[in-house]
Amino acid sequence: MKTKRRRKLTAAMGAGAMLLTQLAAPLAWARPSNSSNDDNTKTPIRHVMLIIGENRTFDNVFGTYVPPQGQTVYNLLSQGIVNPDGSPGPNASIATQYQATDTAADGYEIHPAKTTPFSPLPTPNVGGPTTPFFNSVSAAEAVEPALLPYDYYMLTIGGTGLTSGPDTRFLTDGPLPNDPFDITNFISYDAYAGSPVHRFFQMWQETDCDTSAATVQNPSGCQKDLFPWVETTVSAGSNGNPEPAGYTGEGSIAMGFYNNLQGDVPYFTALAQQYALSDNYHQAIMGGTGANHIAVGYGTAIYFANSDGTPGTPPSNQIENPNAQPSTNNFYTQDGYSGGSYVNCADSAQPGVAPIMDYLNSLPYRPFSNGDCAANAYYLVNNYNPGYLGDGTNAYQTGATGPYTIPPSTQPNLATLLSAHGVSWSYYGEGWNNGSETGEDSTYCNICNPFLYSTQIMTNPSQRANLKGIENLYSDIQNGTLPAVSIVKPDGFLDGHPASSKFELFESFCHKIIDMVQSNPKLWKDTAIVITVDEGGGYYDSGYIQPIDFFGDGTRIPMLVVSPYSQGGRVVHNYYDHVSFAKFVEANWSLPPISGVSRDNLPDPVASKSNPYVPANGPAIGDLMQMFVFGKNKN
Repeated sequence: MKTKRRRKLTAAMGAGAMLLTQLAAPLAWARPSNSSNDDNTKTPIRHVMLIIGENRTFDNVFGTYVPPQGQTVYNLLSQGIVNPDGSPGPNASIATQYQATDTAADGYEIHPAKTTPFSPLPTPNVGGPTTPFFNSVSAAEAVEPALLPYDYYMLTIGGTGLTSGPDTRFLTDGPLPNDPFDITNFISYDAYAGSPVHRFFQMWQETDCDTSAATVQNPSGCQKDLFPWVETTVSAGSNGNPEPAGYTGEGSIAMGFYNNLQGDVPYFTALAQQYALSDNYHQAIMGGTGANHIAVGYGTAIYFANSDGTPGTPPSNQIENPNAQPSTNNFYTQDGYSGGSYVNCADSAQPGVAPIMDYLNSLPYRPFSNGDCAANAYYLVNNYNPGYLGDGTNAYQTGATGPYTIPPSTQPNLATLLSAHGVSWSYYGEGWNNGSETGEDSTYCNICNPFLYSTQIMTNPSQRANLKGIENLYSDIQNGTLPAVSIVKPDGFLDGHPASSKFELFESFCHKIIDMVQSNPKLWKDTAIVITVDEGGGYYDSGYIQPIDFFGDGTRIPMLVVSPYSQGGRVVHNYYDHVSFAKFVEANWSLPPISGVSRDNLPDPVASKSNPYVPANGPAIGDLMQMFVFGKNKN
């Protein structure tokens, strides 16, 4: 669960001085007085809204999705990995998962030595509340404002009935075979289930990238065959502590998926049939929630900063060390929510860095070297609290959120770019409560708000006023005062995060917003609602992964575009990641990239002739324009 509150070497090193200059200097900007460029767009879209849920891969959500006639999709079903009923398909061996060894003598490897396939898969460990978080609809309604009225019952059902240990609900038919499994063959879509590991170095290992395994169809050689092994050997990290006796991690919940053909994910399945679905949209950073929300806001990773904004050195116990502890198989030395989360990727002597860089240097193309791995910079790759509280208090300086807080950042971001060019924006985080972040049982996700990390935003009251709560979103929709660019985040109850939430709750959260926008015809006619999640949550996914730089990309994640201009049930295969949202905003409002080092400087992809999912000009990411048909308003 998320913790709340509390290279390419030659290229990167050669550009180190330039990067430091670009990264460290605060961006000088001021919004033009009495000036708005909201309507100066290249397309009919005057309002774009990004809604971000939590922790699901494309195959976990759309693994058995069948598109409208004439459309194709790349998923578990289309590849024959599973059958329509969720059972193993004729090509199930594509997804075979292996055991491996990675010891202290080996040092950390992203492609460790594989041994034998699992037989059977390890039993998933239980995750989620024993009994639901709310014991009645009225109790849920008193706390949670963001569901449709008829969906509040969802918060009162689905408890696991278990307290800890193996999730025996998955053993009703005996041990799990070594295949992706239909979660709802064992538990209801209404039920809470466990959460796989999804941290930075763990995810690099899960995806098992090795160019010696590359093929024409999969030129990056990412085999995606170590998900349960990582779950059972290191899981969410050591925090610098020794491996507990009898350690079993999280089992194999990573191999679970929901079945669209059996009624799972009903609302998003219906949206996909009517609007536009991407089956090639990716989390931007290997790892979890914080780093991927930062990528949405900054187009790159942020680093531990001195008070003047230049790169600094974090405490030694906060630096990642994924090398295995002695006498263990892959139990990291320093990693975890109260442990390592920073990496100096410009230094090949730092633990874990060389294996990733060696792999990137072995690719047939040159990875993006503008935006990552500046000399002496320690980048945040996992979850730490942001540098500011909602009221603008410096949380790092005051120690308000404890030691695991990143100092404030002066790196340029999407909000500073929009304000500099007179384009209105807001970040709507459920539970914001006017900046106190204490609403709804403190389920506000502070690590999800990329602008809480920003000095330029948080020390400027007029800019800080763009950070709002969910009730503000509802009133802005109803009053026709929605800004040009919106980012929307549900609270911890509704974000769809495994164990702490359920995906049906995220569906309802989105359903309410879409209904409200469509009920305002003037707003709906020029609005695009982009729905995705922050990252894959450690779930298996069969899709292509394009390595862009030291930080990612990672696995595919679901992404829908709901708009009068995205109707038709199309499935779009262009390669995208989270920074594609910034590229769309920049293209639509004729803006420059966020900075000289952000990924929005990458070109639009040209699809390979051998595989439409692979950019022939990689690294490349699209700008989402292909999700729309602008020649005719299909309202």
